[in-house]
Amino acid sequence: MNRAPFARTLVSLLLAGVLGGCALGPDYQRPELVAPAQFKQAEGWKAAAPADALERGNWWALYGDAELNALVERLQLSNQNLAAAEAQYRQARALVRGARASFYPTLSGSAGVTRAGQGGGDSTIRTADGVAVSGSGASRISKSYDLSLNAAWELDLWGKLRRGLEVSRADFDASAADLAAARLSLQSELVQNYLQLRVLDEQKRLLDATVAAYARSLRLTENQYRAGIVPKSDVSQATTQLKSTQAQAIDLEWQRAQLEHAIAVLVGVSPAELAIAPRESLPALPEVPVALPSQLLERRPDVAAAERRVMAANAQIGVAEAAWFPDLTLSASGGYRGSSFADWIEVPNRFWSLGPQLALTLFDGGARRAELERSEAAYDQTVAQYRQAVLDSFREVEDYLVQLRVLEQESGVQQEALDAARESLRLIENQYRAGTVDYNSVVTVQATALNNERTNLTLLGSRLTASVQLIAALGGGWQLQQLHDSETSKTGQ
Repeated sequence: MNRAPFARTLVSLLLAGVLGGCALGPDYQRPELVAPAQFKQAEGWKAAAPADALERGNWWALYGDAELNALVERLQLSNQNLAAAEAQYRQARALVRGARASFYPTLSGSAGVTRAGQGGGDSTIRTADGVAVSGSGASRISKSYDLSLNAAWELDLWGKLRRGLEVSRADFDASAADLAAARLSLQSELVQNYLQLRVLDEQKRLLDATVAAYARSLRLTENQYRAGIVPKSDVSQATTQLKSTQAQAIDLEWQRAQLEHAIAVLVGVSPAELAIAPRESLPALPEVPVALPSQLLERRPDVAAAERRVMAANAQIGVAEAAWFPDLTLSASGGYRGSSFADWIEVPNRFWSLGPQLALTLFDGGARRAELERSEAAYDQTVAQYRQAVLDSFREVEDYLVQLRVLEQESGVQQEALDAARESLRLIENQYRAGTVDYNSVVTVQATALNNERTNLTLLGSRLTASVQLIAALGGGWQLQQLHDSETSKTGQ
C-alpha cells in the first residue's frame, strides 16, 4: 500500500487548517458614543489627569482617617460579597484556559476485557471451563482483551474555536471589571457609613453640650423661682427643654448602632465583634478633582464590564455562523486486541487507524438560523446596555457635582445663620439674667440655635457622603499628588 498520497493529503489539510483558517463573524468595533466635551456641572473645577495605569488604591485616604483606612483594608480581606465576586472571577479565568485547550489535540487511553456468548440449543449445560453445551449444539463464549490509545484534533478552519476563545476572554475581562466594580461599591458603602457615624458622634457631642447648658439654665431658673423673681412656668419650660434635648441625644444611639453593625458586616465579622469608639474629630472634606468624560469611560469598572460583554456577544455571532460549515477532525487510534491474556501484547494483535473526518449538519429544522438570530439580537442588547451604562455614568457624575456645588453654597449661608443664632443666644441669655426678657424668649432662641447647629452638621454629613459618591462615580483610583505634578508640568510652574 502506497501511503505517500495519504500523507500528502493529511499535511495539506493540516496546513489549510492552521495557516489558512478564517474566523467567521464580524470583528469587534467599539460602539459609537456621543460623549460631551465637559461636564455640565463642572464649571470652575479643575480637570483631572487620567490615572488608569494606577491601581484603584487608597482613595479613601483623602479623608485623613487612620481608623477608616484600617477598616477598608479589613473589608478587602474579609468581605463575603467580595469573596464571592473574586470566586466568580476565578471561574471566568478557568473558562479561558478551557477554551484555549480546545486548540490542542485530545489524547485518551482505555483498557478492558469483554466476555460474550451466543446461545445455540434447547437445553444448555455449562461445563467447568466455561463452555456451554446443549442438546442441539454448543454456545460459544469468548473473551476479548483491549488496550488502546486514541487521539483527536479538531482543526479550526472557520474560526469557531477562535471566536469561542474571544467569548471566554471577553467574559473574563468583564468578570475582572465586575470584581473591581464590586470592590469599589463596597468600599464606597463602608466609607459612607463610617463618615455618617462620625457625624452622629459630632451631633451627640453637640447635644450633650447643649444638655449641660440647659441643665445650668434650669438651675438658674430654679434659683430665680425660689427667690420669687420668675414664675413657676419658667421652671417647667426649662425642664421641658432639657428633657426634650436629652431624648434627642438618646435617639442617636440606635442610629449609630445600626451604622456600626453595617460596618461590621462589611468587614466580615458579626456586629458583636466590632466596636468603634467615639472620637472628637471629624474626617476632612477633600477636594475632589473631576475627570473628563473620555477619562471617565476608561476609569469606571462597570462601564468597562459593559463593553467587554459587547465584545463577547460580537464573538458569539462568529460561533453561530461557523455552525453552518463542516467540522474537520483528525483522529488516530492504536493498540492491542486479543482473545488470550497471555499473548495479549503481541505484534499480531496490534491494530491502528488514522484519518480525517468531516461532519456537517444537513438539516436541523432552522435551529442554526434561530441561534444566529439570537446571537445578533443578544449583541444589539449588549450594545444598548453599554450605551445606557455610559449615559448613567454621566448622569451620576453630574448629579453629585451639582449636589456638592449646591451644598457648598448652602453650607456657607447656613454658617452665617449659625453665627447669627449664636450671637442672638448670647444676647438673650444676658438679657434674661438682667431680668429684661422672660424665659419664653430664651427658649425660642435656644431652640433656634440648636436647630442651626444640627442643620450645619447635617449639611457637612451630606457633603461628605456626596464626595464619596462622586469619587465612586468617577471610578476612583487617582492620586492627588500626581494630579498636581501633572498640572505643574503643563503650566511650567
